[in-house]
Amino acid sequence: MTSQTTFYLSQILGCTIRDDDGFELGKLIDIIIDFAVRKTDDNESVRPIVTGVKIKGDHNTVCFSISKFDIQRNLSKFDINCTIEEEIHDNDVENHFLLKENIIRKQIVDLNGKKLVRAQDIRLVGISGNAYVIAVDISIEGMLRRLGIAKPFVTIIKFFKRNSTSKFILWNDVEAVDYSNYNIKLSRVFSKLHTLHPSDLADIIEDLGKTSGSIVFSSLDDEKAADVLEELQTKAQVQIIENLTIEKAADVLEKMPANEAADIIEELEEDKAEQLLKEMESDASQDIRELLEYPDNSVGSLMTTEVISFHRSAKVEDVLKTFRKQKPDVEALYNIYVTGANEKLIANVPLRELLVSEPSNYLSNIMNKNPIFLYDTDKIDSLAEMVSKYNLLAIPVTNINKKLLGMVIIDDIVEDLVNDRKTNKR
Repeated sequence: MTSQTTFYLSQILGCTIRDDDGFELGKLIDIIIDFAVRKTDDNESVRPIVTGVKIKGDHNTVCFSISKFDIQRNLSKFDINCTIEEEIHDNDVENHFLLKENIIRKQIVDLNGKKLVRAQDIRLVGISGNAYVIAVDISIEGMLRRLGIAKPFVTIIKFFKRNSTSKFILWNDVEAVDYSNYNIKLSRVFSKLHTLHPSDLADIIEDLGKTSGSIVFSSLDDEKAADVLEELQTKAQVQIIENLTIEKAADVLEKMPANEAADIIEELEEDKAEQLLKEMESDASQDIRELLEYPDNSVGSLMTTEVISFHRSAKVEDVLKTFRKQKPDVEALYNIYVTGANEKLIANVPLRELLVSEPSNYLSNIMNKNPIFLYDTDKIDSLAEMVSKYNLLAIPVTNINKKLLGMVIIDDIVEDLVNDRKTNKR
């Protein structure tokens, strides 16, 4: 039967490390892990494994890679033997993950609870000459254990008939975000964060603050970053954009709806805004510039220009093929707009009608020839009343000649009303 030894990182820091010959190497001050969770042939998770140690000797501190980490409990102490492979030189240490340095007392993300917590200790298990990370302890007891005063504390609370328990987050549900060493490849470090919903990730980035939040945001791919940026508060949006390179910021803004990007750019310094607009692709830049010209109280300032329209002669199957190919956002599917000559809005087709119609049917046979719409110069005040009266999820917007320019979706209307109320309260 394979023996197992469970222990906490705080319990082994300061312990003596010996090699295979029993020679004393020094005192353990940190351990290095390969923090990737791998799968076995049976598709079972293998926890991050200890691959190195940081040791304080008589005259210096040195890091070694190891092939064995054998730990045995000896009463209240631990005996640790390692098979040393090679020294990790100073210029290569940054490419390794030091557990104490990067986790203990640092902010981490509880991916299950979708919130920031602070790591107090780390639980590991020793099995067959290797050690693996199991979980992070975020409890007060974990902090007291790390400080060396857990036993007296437990004795005291037992006297008062209270319970003291550790609170763990399994390593699979942990993402570290508060690194001292920012040279670790971010795409590897923050890979778990990419699985969170953009709104949850936005909350975490806001809680992290300016520096750490910007670092986490920079690790996201452009698509994910654009989704997260939409969910951030205005102040946080500006801080993030100002901390990105011009190239990265432009790439992210290009992935956003033009009206959302315009709202952010409008909050920036004029020089910064112009730099971004020049860096962006010409089509995206032009859409944003046009939106910025609208007065704040006009419908045009709130509309998105990402709208899909079809000619009346198009078939239902043609529309569905287009959707499958372009994979538009859900807002674009609220209504299908039909245009004539010079992109003039002439009708709309509710999504339900499209789905229940025969694929060979023409839009001209199922379209509503009297669509509700607004002019881009109309006042925003008219939006709420129209949405309520006609039970709309989106309203098409045209110019004075009825050329389809875009649409205003209900989410943006509600957000504008909420922001307006907050402003008035001030």
